[in-house]
Amino acid sequence: MTASVQVAKPASALPFWISLGAVPLALIGAIYGSWWTILLAFYGWTAASVLDAILGLNETNPDTETDEADLFWYRLVTLIWFPIQFALIFGMIWWTATTTHLSLLEKLVLFYGVGAVSGSTGIVYAHELMHQKTRLERWLADLLLATVLYSHFRTEHLLVHHIYVGTPRDAVTARYNEGFHQYFPRVLRECPASAWQAESKMLARKGLGPFHRSNPFWRYAVLQAAALFLAWYLGGWAGVGFFLFQAFVAIWYLELTNYVEHYGLTRKHLGDGQYEHVKPHHSWNAAHTASNWLLINLQRHSDHHYKPARRFPLLQTYSEAEAPQLPRGYPLMTALAMMPHLWRRRMNPRVRQWRALYYPEITDWEPYKKGTTPLPR
Repeated sequence: MTASVQVAKPASALPFWISLGAVPLALIGAIYGSWWTILLAFYGWTAASVLDAILGLNETNPDTETDEADLFWYRLVTLIWFPIQFALIFGMIWWTATTTHLSLLEKLVLFYGVGAVSGSTGIVYAHELMHQKTRLERWLADLLLATVLYSHFRTEHLLVHHIYVGTPRDAVTARYNEGFHQYFPRVLRECPASAWQAESKMLARKGLGPFHRSNPFWRYAVLQAAALFLAWYLGGWAGVGFFLFQAFVAIWYLELTNYVEHYGLTRKHLGDGQYEHVKPHHSWNAAHTASNWLLINLQRHSDHHYKPARRFPLLQTYSEAEAPQLPRGYPLMTALAMMPHLWRRRMNPRVRQWRALYYPEITDWEPYKKGTTPLPR
């Protein structure tokens, strides 16, 4: 059976619906409280990591010429996720405001789990949707990002990250030896301003000012304000607090993933602010089966940057000779990233091997390590 036939079958899309398992766990935690609230927080990462250990790697590649119509069952889970996440977040706010059997600690654990879902599933699905051409998919991406107050991510990702990845212009390319606890506040500080600058430049090329109504930041602001208002309406100021908490957790999950995806990898400076084109070896690749189900093939990140418009079911994986490989899937690697000493011990040798393999001609890596090579033109 060919890879293209496997992709076309609805049953082959079913594993990518693993994210829906979070919904009943959220309901169980909300109804019964106690230690049941922990299940939601641990479901995705823990279940995927255990299954990764059992199922191993999936190194098969689908036919990239598969017809769009054959991807319907894959696309559907991303299309229905916004109403699910909307109900999960705001339903939980209403529930915790109208019931009395949950302690403050139980509520915090529950909303940590909600944030884990909105970050590890919601933002990942928004990422897939924002790369597509249809108006519906891009709007769904905006709506999902508004529920975690990170709307600028769409602009930053499309207009900055994909263009400047592996250069000093891209804030989310983690530098060699940069710990996550240094990285996280840096990207929170730099990315919104970077996104605003990118949109302002686009408007300037059209002869428009940065505050023109076509600037998507107006849309971002309205959607995020509406989300905050709804949280207040349903749960008062406590509801706003829980909403902000889940949003922070979601953003934390996103930036942990961003940190892992490009840690220490840089594009070669060709001189005069020119950099080589983005290639598969400028992203860490991971072929682990279950975590790719959970993250809709986000771990096939080398191919995503090489072919950004390619839908997730068709993303290719690469051999070790073609792209650097992570030793484990994102769930375990993001957990490791929270322990900088252990992270460096595991990943720095891999970065050095990557340099020797792809850039043996570069003898001075200090400017790349420190991000002091010239800004791209």
